[in-house]
Amino acid sequence: MSRTARPDATELETVDAAFRAGAEAIGLADDLRTVLATPHREIVAQVPVRMDSESLRVFAVYRVQHSSARGPYKGGIRFHPSVERDEVRALASAMTWKTALADVPFGGAKGGITLDRKELSQGELQRATRGALRGLQKVLGPHRDIMAPDMGSGPAEMAWLMDEYHRVEGYTPAIVTGKPEELGGTCGRLEATGEGLAIAAREAAGEIGLDLGGARVAIQGFGNVGSHAAEALRRLGAVIVAVSDVEGAVHNPSGLDLPELLRRARTGIIGHDGMDVEAITNEELLAIDCELLVPAAVGGVLHGGNADAVRAELIVEGANNPTTPAADAIFAENGVTVLPDILANAGGVIVSYFEWIQNLQNVSWTREHVDQELEARMVRAFGVTHHRALHDGATLREAAYRIAIERVAAALRLRGFEYT
Repeated sequence: MSRTARPDATELETVDAAFRAGAEAIGLADDLRTVLATPHREIVAQVPVRMDSESLRVFAVYRVQHSSARGPYKGGIRFHPSVERDEVRALASAMTWKTALADVPFGGAKGGITLDRKELSQGELQRATRGALRGLQKVLGPHRDIMAPDMGSGPAEMAWLMDEYHRVEGYTPAIVTGKPEELGGTCGRLEATGEGLAIAAREAAGEIGLDLGGARVAIQGFGNVGSHAAEALRRLGAVIVAVSDVEGAVHNPSGLDLPELLRRARTGIIGHDGMDVEAITNEELLAIDCELLVPAAVGGVLHGGNADAVRAELIVEGANNPTTPAADAIFAENGVTVLPDILANAGGVIVSYFEWIQNLQNVSWTREHVDQELEARMVRAFGVTHHRALHDGATLREAAYRIAIERVAAALRLRGFEYT
């Protein structure tokens, strides 16, 4: 098959295809299928920001609330210049299925603001963040919609969002998760997605007979998720042979010096002297000779044009929607196991749930307790998914969506959906 540079499906098309297949497989009633196929609410608001130069720029902030059948809306807010409505719709829908599969009492939502943080000063970024909160405030709340970090945002932005909400509603730490610990954040949240991914990878590897001890791992995307996944996988005995960022990738078939890469990550992993590495492209990384591939950057990187080139036995999705339906079909045909994003990267929302309940109860958990609970929930989520896949003769993605859709549909029925 010839390679193509672009994916053959958008993120929204990818999520919609998984939902439609899952709904069809479980025989979901047409009325429920219609409701769950589209978001409950979409908001777009202006964010006017006075720049340091005294000029005015207007950004757009989006919030898509997909479903609250199982609890308040929950989802991150990303800061990226390419943020647009369909992308946010896709991510909000995926959050509904992720929280249901992880069995945490949340629904699904997502947000984004169309800015490039590298172009803004710290003051401009803070004013934009606070403006985004003001634009969305009427639809947010600790029992209504809770935001969290996503691509381009982190603890600092969550602190500003919490403080802006506080100015009107009073002290409400549960309005966001992923905050600094000093402001009610939980220990372990920053690392949670990457560490949860490693737990899921360990469970999946065991089921397919892959020994993680000495297994070669390639990770596309060396940000928060990818870097913490690399550390956690290394602790399990895996050898990290390739990693990448937006500038490119580095490869050493004998294993990279991960501590050194982590020290240099702030300035990028490319172009450093004194390291025994080969510079490769992000596309070449996906086809590296390895046992475990972790796409942890952006959506649509594995598609019909490059899936046949993947040599990994196991793909663990750290990014949202990195695999298109066409690539999924090729992987199934080639015997490649794919651990889907709504399972593999659920560690972040699981520990966000822990943070939320600590805030509501005004208590603080130890790191040991957080880690134990994360381990238990990730193992349980993988176990029910794997069991369903074996029972149905389905892929892990197909099984994951069937479980999640059944849980959300059951919640809607129990709430009296048929009679409203």
